[in-house]
Amino acid sequence: MGNKYSFALRKLALLGAIDDYVAISSRELGTALEMSQQSASKRILELLDEKYIVRDLGARRQRIKITPKGVEELKKEYNEYRRIFELSDQVTIRGVVASGMGEGHYYICQEGYMKQFESILGFRPFEGTLNMVVDPEDAGKLDVIRSTDGNLISGFTCDGRSFGDVIAYKAKIRNIDCAIVVPERSHYVDTIEIICQFHLRRTLGLNDGSKIEVKVNF
Repeated sequence: MGNKYSFALRKLALLGAIDDYVAISSRELGTALEMSQQSASKRILELLDEKYIVRDLGARRQRIKITPKGVEELKKEYNEYRRIFELSDQVTIRGVVASGMGEGHYYICQEGYMKQFESILGFRPFEGTLNMVVDPEDAGKLDVIRSTDGNLISGFTCDGRSFGDVIAYKAKIRNIDCAIVVPERSHYVDTIEIICQFHLRRTLGLNDGSKIEVKVNF
């Protein structure tokens, strides 16, 4: 996204356009963007073309709202700033241990993944994952992690079944090497899956509800 779009989106977001439609004239937007009314009108049309905003012309004044696509662009920029000003070479995510659906165990056990985990991460995972529900105040850090490259674990086909690409992010829990694993096409929700060469529940004496911190390395 070019700076010309991000600046306009930021100004609209500050007026409340993420949560609802805001009434703003081209002249008012031009003042906010330090440009002429004509240039502001053009910028609005560009944002509409890029589908960063939607517009309602039914009222006496135009009303503008930022679309989910526009919000995603703002988030990308936000995460870049966070990495500049807040983050060094790691980020700490806090949460609590939770029971999983058992799917992690099934996927992790596939030899097609296991071999790659061993060569790329440097350890062969214990057969299963530790599920962690991330604290709400740390949920934004998941987007920061997703904005980094991570380690690609390539998908494969086995017995006629396809297994997709997985991204692994190297991490530590109490200085024990581990990794967060995420299907490439998924969006983070509030639960993450962690793999380790050790049975983390036993090794660290964890139960459902136990508080843990994961330090993710970049």
